[in-house]
Formats: sequence, C-alpha cells, structure tokens
Amino acid sequence: MSASVGSLVSYGSDSDSDNEFKSDGSSDKLDSDAVAHLLPLKSAPTISLAMLDSAPEVAVKEAVETGTHLDPSLKEVNYNPTFETMFAPEFGPVNPFRTQQMAAPRNMLSGFAEAAHVNDFMFEQQRRTFHTFGYALDPSVDTTSQMSGNSYIGAVDEAEKKKGLTVFEVCPKKAEKRKKVKGGDAGEIDNFLGPWAKFTDEKEGAKPTEEEQKELDEITAKRQKKGRNEEEAPAEEKTILHVKDAYDYQGRSYLHIPQDVGINLRTADIPDKCYLPKKQIHVWTGHTKGVSAIRLFPTSGHLLLSSSMDCKIKLWEVYNDRRCVRTFIGHSKAVRDICFNNTGTQFLSAAYDRYIKLWDSETGQCISRFTNRKVPYCVKFNPDEDKQNLFVAGMSDKKIVQWDNRTGEVVQEYDRHLGAVNTITFVDENRRFVSTSDDKSLRVWEWDIPVDFKYIAEPSMHSMPAVTLSPNGKWLACQSMDNQILIFGAQNRFRLNKKKIFKGHMVAGYACQVDFSPDMSYVVSGDADGKLNIWDWKTTKLYHRIKAHDKVCISALWHPHETSKVITCGWDGLIKLWD
Repeated sequence: MSASVGSLVSYGSDSDSDNEFKSDGSSDKLDSDAVAHLLPLKSAPTISLAMLDSAPEVAVKEAVETGTHLDPSLKEVNYNPTFETMFAPEFGPVNPFRTQQMAAPRNMLSGFAEAAHVNDFMFEQQRRTFHTFGYALDPSVDTTSQMSGNSYIGAVDEAEKKKGLTVFEVCPKKAEKRKKVKGGDAGEIDNFLGPWAKFTDEKEGAKPTEEEQKELDEITAKRQKKGRNEEEAPAEEKTILHVKDAYDYQGRSYLHIPQDVGINLRTADIPDKCYLPKKQIHVWTGHTKGVSAIRLFPTSGHLLLSSSMDCKIKLWEVYNDRRCVRTFIGHSKAVRDICFNNTGTQFLSAAYDRYIKLWDSETGQCISRFTNRKVPYCVKFNPDEDKQNLFVAGMSDKKIVQWDNRTGEVVQEYDRHLGAVNTITFVDENRRFVSTSDDKSLRVWEWDIPVDFKYIAEPSMHSMPAVTLSPNGKWLACQSMDNQILIFGAQNRFRLNKKKIFKGHMVAGYACQVDFSPDMSYVVSGDADGKLNIWDWKTTKLYHRIKAHDKVCISALWHPHETSKVITCGWDGLIKLWD
C-alpha cells in the first residue's frame, strides 16, 4: 500500500533522485501511511502535457511521385488525364504464374477478337451459304482493296463451280407446270374434260421400269424368306424313359396311384388342418434351364409334370424314390405352359415355337399337334367330363382359340381382348371361364359364346399374368403386377374383395403362380427374389418367407393331400419340395 502511495507522489516530481528519496522515506513511516487515505490531499506540482504531432514532416532523399494512377484495364475516364499519366509504365506486382496466353490482351473469353465492319445481312448471308453449300468468303481478306477476285474458305471447288453465288442468289427455278389435255367446251357435256383432263405426258400403262422391277423382286424374295421361317416343320418328337421298367410285376404303369405312401391319395377329402412348411426335403434336378411351369397329377398328386426353357417336359415322382420317370422332347423353343386332362392320361404343352402338342402321359407319344402360327401363352382342357376333347389356348394375337383334338380344327374364337391373353381359368362348375390379358382387364365368358358377358377393368388395375381358383371354388387369386395378390369372387358377381389383398412380396414383371393350402388357411406364392411367401388367408398377414431359389421362384404348389408339403420351381432350373 505504502509503495503505491509513494509511486503516485513521485509521478509529479522532476527528478528521479527525488522520487527515490521519497519512496525510501515513506517505507519507514508505515503508521502515517496506513491512515493517509483519511488525510486531506496535499497540493502537488502541476503536470504540463505537450501536443504530439502524429504525422511529422520527414526529409526524404528521393522525390516522391505524386499524381493519380490509372487502372490499365479502364475503358473510360471521367476527367482529362495528362499524357504522362496515360502512358505511365504499369506499377504493382506481376503474377508470376500467368502464362503468355493469359497475359495477352483479351476482349473475350477465348482471346482477342478484332472488330470487323460486317453488317448483319452480309454476315447472315455468308453463314447460311457456308451451312448450305460449304463455302463462304474469306473474312480475313479485305475484298475492297483486292479488286482482282474473291478468295473463299471451305469447299473452294464448289464455290468455283457455283461462281461464288450465295444462298439468296441461288434460287430454285419453279418447275414448269405439267400441261393438261385441253378439255373442250364446257357447253358440250360429253366432250368436256375440265379438271379431270389427263396430263399430256401421262402414261397409261402401269408397267414398272427396270430399276423398279429389281426393287420389287428383292422385296418379294424377302417376304418369301420370312414366310419360310414361319412355316418351319414342327420339331421331331421323342421320349426318354428313365426308369428301368415301365410296368411293375402286376402290369401297372407309373400312372397307377401308389398306396404305400402313408396317405390316401385316392380320396377327394382334404386335410383337416394345414401347417407352415419349414424345411427343404428334396430337390429334383434335371432341367438345364429355368423351369417355367409345374403341374401335379389330377386328384392324387403322386406325379409332377414340369416344363422348362430347355424345350423339354419332364415327369417326376412325388413319393418314394422321387425319380424322373420320363422326358418328353418335341418343342424347338421354350415351353410356356402345360395342362393335364381330368384323368392325367394326356397332357397339353404350349411353346414359343407356336405349337401346342398333345402327349400321352404313359407312353410319351405325341398324339397330335396344333398351331395357328401365333405363340400360345396358356392352354387349358375343358374340365367337364363330356368335353375332354376340347381345349382353349390364349394366344399372342389377343385371341382365345378353342380346338377340338379329335379333328384338330379350331371350333371357336373368342376375340375381345386388346392384348396378349395370359391366363384362362374355369369357374362356376366349368360353365364359364375367366381370362386375363396384357390389356390389364379381366373378362368372363360363357363356354362356347364368343362375347364376354363381364368385363372388369379399373384405371388402378395392373396386368394379372397368373390366376388360381381356390379349392372351394369361391375365389380367384390374381397375381397383380403392382406387387400384390388380388382376390375376386368367382361366383356370379366377380367382385374384388378389398379386405383380402396380399402384399409384401416383389413380383413386378414375373408371372409367379399363386396357390392355396387345401384347407384354405394359407396363400402361397413365389417372387422375383426367389423367395416362397406364405400368407394367412383370414388376416392377410405375411406369415413366413423362405429363400427357395437363387433366381425367380415362378411357381408354388401346395400338395392337395398333404398338410404342409409345398413344391416350388424357379428359373435356376430346380424344383424343390418343402415340408
């Protein structure tokens, strides 16, 4: 405290020695200093402040340059600068990284463009001439000073040929009008030709010239070639039996329904309760390409028929050894669809080679073949016992064609769809059938009446390339291309059941076949990811997903006599059994 008081006192003194003395003295008298703040202040010497010059004049050796500096990039100055100012050397640091090109004077992005005095019309005329004929006057040559001749750029030969004429000077001459035969007097009705008079140079004959004849010959030859390709002979049919004996010791073929499998396959009764399949129990291998469709043997389901993109059809055992029984070879392109008759003794196959073939399931012989030179997309026997000789096929040309396999003739055509027909499903005790098409509609037909009596098409509807009838015959499950399964009533009204929509799988672009469990408690379907999806029928919840195939799982079938056996096939060429 005493030190701080001493320093304040010394602030006004003149000499340092005085200051030191005072401070030393004050340190001795501690008691008086302790109460110094209570005493009246002593008068101190006054402090004189000198004015400071913040910018004093400084003598310099060199003369400082005065005057304003002009920015060299300026185009306009608002006062009259002197000559020295205008042409003074440039000052300031130079960018060391500037290239010569960058440092050069520029008046546009790409460099320096000299002003040329060309009026708009002349410029446009030369530009258009260059665009049309490929030549123009050389803009770098001053044509006014060189009176000897013009120099051109571009197609110089063309310019010489056309004598340097521009677009506006070369005008196409109007062709002379064809002269007509004079039509006589309008008063004479018989001889008056008027506007109907022929041209004087008109030829009466329509015979083509030599050149035209050549072209025509080429076109006709091409057409004939095309026709030949379409009219290819059907592929030769063969069959291969893979089992040792076609008949057992009692003379029964493999079509005989086995009775030693622990389940009655002959009964029409369905299992009381079905369960979810959990694991894979068998894989049928043999197809070299993707499997397109699988069908179980009617009623019993002890045999499985599969069609593939390797042009072959195979028949497999579902029970016992699960062998491949027979291979049917007879299509030259991928097989699209297959269908058993009611007894399973015969089946139809439809392929991209435009043929539908009828086969004997037992002997493997091709009984007959049908074609109307269009690709069949689906094929179905009429399920009525008295109409087993009739079948319908949905074609690529928007028609449904009905054949009689006894005569091999088309007996009816249902031609109302606006796109290729994808599915045909018989409903209402086989009196009617439902067809779906690429035109995103669903049509219902009376058998043998070629006019649809019901047409269902909503703006929100998508194409439905796979349709299955439920085991109780009341519902149609349609695989819609917007990744959901729609349920339509299959009796009289064909109304969409909005409460039953099955979602959660990805099928857009693939006709994945849907199926029901025999007791109607589950709905199964494959999807584009190769998964097997199982929904609960009542709640429409997705209960279970199994990764079944590496590629698309195109079909899933629930065995009609089993509680939990599901068969799937995919584009990886495998057929799998799940339980």
